[in-house]
Amino acid sequence: MNEQTIPSQLSQKDRDRIKGYTDLLNFYQGTHWQGRAVRGEKRLTFNYAKTLVDKVTSYLMSGTAFAVDAIEDTDEARARAREAELALNSVCEENNLEQLDFDTEIDCAILGDACYKVTWDPEAKKVRVTAPDVQGIYAWWLGDDVSRVWRVASKYSLSSEEVDLLYRVKPKSKTATLVEVWTDKDFELYLDNAIIDKKPNPYGFIPFIIYPNLREPKKFWGMSDIIQIMESQRELNRAMSQLSRILELSGNPIAVLENVEESEDIAVKPGAVWNIPEDAKAYLLDLLQGGGVRMHIDYIDLLYRTMHDVGESPRAAFGGVERDLSGVALEIELHPLLQKIKRKRIIRTAVYIHRAKMILKLLEKYTGLTATDNRLRVVWGAVLPQDVARQVNNQQILVQTGIHSRRRAMDDLGIKDPQLEFDRWLEERAIILKMNRELSARSTRGGERERAIQSQGESVEK
Repeated sequence: MNEQTIPSQLSQKDRDRIKGYTDLLNFYQGTHWQGRAVRGEKRLTFNYAKTLVDKVTSYLMSGTAFAVDAIEDTDEARARAREAELALNSVCEENNLEQLDFDTEIDCAILGDACYKVTWDPEAKKVRVTAPDVQGIYAWWLGDDVSRVWRVASKYSLSSEEVDLLYRVKPKSKTATLVEVWTDKDFELYLDNAIIDKKPNPYGFIPFIIYPNLREPKKFWGMSDIIQIMESQRELNRAMSQLSRILELSGNPIAVLENVEESEDIAVKPGAVWNIPEDAKAYLLDLLQGGGVRMHIDYIDLLYRTMHDVGESPRAAFGGVERDLSGVALEIELHPLLQKIKRKRIIRTAVYIHRAKMILKLLEKYTGLTATDNRLRVVWGAVLPQDVARQVNNQQILVQTGIHSRRRAMDDLGIKDPQLEFDRWLEERAIILKMNRELSARSTRGGERERAIQSQGESVEK
């Protein structure tokens, strides 16, 4: 492919995917009705789609932490692992990754895809972790192996001042379109389809991680959480609008006149008097008779349950448990949500480990940190409320019987930095032991003094 034509080809690449992103974003923001409203038509919007996405993401991101384990069983290897773990935690704090990851997960659940970019900031001399808008991300992979991405392009717009500040180039218009093209070996930068920079890739790897929300078999791009509930969400809005209209008309009843050719001053209000011919009839139309409203409410309840079912988010996940449930019963009630979060966490674990490896490679390249020869783990927080006292008792038994280590126990309890807590425990233990020895020594000297005084007294008496 000619290098000069890459930006121009992006406008024709993945057009359906980009359009789908726009539709999904609009739906998340509450644009559910299709077509123009007919005059007098009532359209209510109850944005359960947004609520569901936000709720599932809150459960998914209930707590994450990185753990770095030494591959070799030596003090030096453990020290390197600890140094790498501290470096990762420092990068997480500098880039506020907890907030960035949550925002990215919201975006990923809506669009079906997300992206991270890991680069080195030469001025600040630190690692930068960002989440580019996936609507401007394009990827090329080898053959039918979607896991082997060999080229990534990132397209975005900047103002003329930003372009001048970042790249020392003056664009012709007030805004400019930039395209970064990355491979393992090369980096190219285009400004409005004209190449302005080309050089070897300084990192030796593509600094982008593109991942799906939920993976579809044999496909690179993922699936949004919103697609599954679109139809039930639209039908719920329609049914609720229809019921609202019926109740509104019932509160303002319609007067029905039979055998009347003309009518004037017929108004439904307290104390109103109607003058009608002898053979005529007049009555108010009751739209609620025959249990019609109950049928609408039952249908709305059916749509409501359908939305929770297809969205794999039971009502209990929203605090709607109407009966007392044990911990096991609650877990069974929330099992669909737990399975959905498990599928997501499998994908996210690989993504976060890949991102951590990129961070450590950059730190090794630019700061001399030796950290890539370690094993990385992601420690996820519990999804459901936990009985901490019971967990602690279980972990205590597991540690005392030698089934697993204190660090593993702290991982299971959700402690973000087990090594730091263990070091603090050792420090406290050393201080307590020292105090005990000092108290014991004082007690021993006091006892010896008392025995000496008692012995001197006995000698005097004799």
